[in-house]
Amino acid sequence: MVRVTNVNAGDQQLDVWERREQIALAVVPYVSLTLATGLAVLASHGSWTHIAAMVGLTAATLAWVAWMVTLHPSWRDRPTLATVYFAVLLVMLGGLIALNSMYGFGVITGYTHAFLLPRRLRMLGVAAVAALAATSQMGGFGHASDAPGIYLLVLAINVFLAGGLTYFLWRQDEESDRRKAMINELAETNARLEATMEENAGLHAQLLAQAREAGVLDERQRMAGEIHDTIAQGLAGVVTQLQAAKQARDRDADWVRHVDLAQTMARQSLSEARRSVQALRPGELEEAGLPDALAEVVERWSAVHHVPAEVSTTGTVRPMHPEVEGTLLRTAQEALANVAKHAGATRVALTLSYMGDLVTLDVRDDGAGFAPDQVRPNGDGGYGLTAMRRRVARVAGTLEIESEPGAGTAISASVPAIPAGGTA
Repeated sequence: MVRVTNVNAGDQQLDVWERREQIALAVVPYVSLTLATGLAVLASHGSWTHIAAMVGLTAATLAWVAWMVTLHPSWRDRPTLATVYFAVLLVMLGGLIALNSMYGFGVITGYTHAFLLPRRLRMLGVAAVAALAATSQMGGFGHASDAPGIYLLVLAINVFLAGGLTYFLWRQDEESDRRKAMINELAETNARLEATMEENAGLHAQLLAQAREAGVLDERQRMAGEIHDTIAQGLAGVVTQLQAAKQARDRDADWVRHVDLAQTMARQSLSEARRSVQALRPGELEEAGLPDALAEVVERWSAVHHVPAEVSTTGTVRPMHPEVEGTLLRTAQEALANVAKHAGATRVALTLSYMGDLVTLDVRDDGAGFAPDQVRPNGDGGYGLTAMRRRVARVAGTLEIESEPGAGTAISASVPAIPAGGTA
């Protein structure tokens, strides 16, 4: 099955990046503000009340960070709440710097948490944190106002350094978002591919089942036609000759002739039945071309049924695909069997025509005729016409029947002129 193999690797990379970001957001404030508090206490010359104020505001700042990062992480996806959080954080950091300039070491918390802001406000947030950093570096709010020129220079340096780093991290964050979107898209594509493959597998199985059913049905129809053309017709001929022998039992010569014919027909039917089971072409076509094989079949039929029959060939005779020749020969045999069984004809004519892209077999008799649209297969017969149509249709041919009661019958089978060695 087709799979997008790099999706899991991309997910793992994003998970590592997100875990690092989570660690930075959670750990940096505690580390930086704790260190800044220690330095502020060591460098403080104020009273215990002043120190208590620093420690208390530091604790409040850390609690505010924990409230946002640890207890309500989903607020980071809500721009308004994230902006309010950052504004309060700036005020608290400003208050700490106002108490002691050593808290400038804690402004790194502001830099890291500026990425919680909506993207359009991040640079503004970084600039505000840089202003606090410059104020602490100048010694606090009071000293910053004493030298405004130097303060602006220090502010510019802080904005440049922090802004450059922020821009780099911003682009990396955007790249991370693009990769996450791409991975999500690849995952969706992979899911669709898997669904499509499963659907295709189901369709493939369905097609295989249908192909097997069609093959079984086609083979059943082929065997039914072969049985009808060989065994059934052969047995009918044997029965006819044995009945004739019974009637001629007082005439030794006639009796022997009918029995010999019955034996010959039985052997031929047995041989053709074996060939049908092995899906081989008719025996008449093994040693001769279609016109000669057709002439042999007609001659044998005429001798058995005592009905004059003639065969004529038009066009340029050329070897055809075995399936095509076998179809026309079997069609001729079935047509002749129907003439002997139903027509009561006194004359039969067969015409084999080789045309440009068609080979046509016409069988005409002057018998009783019938209404083709009223013939239905049943226990008494009628299967022969259906078998002929199916046989001709197997090679993309057509079968036309013209007949009227008392006016004889004409059967025309037209099949593609597929040369020997071609694809049927």
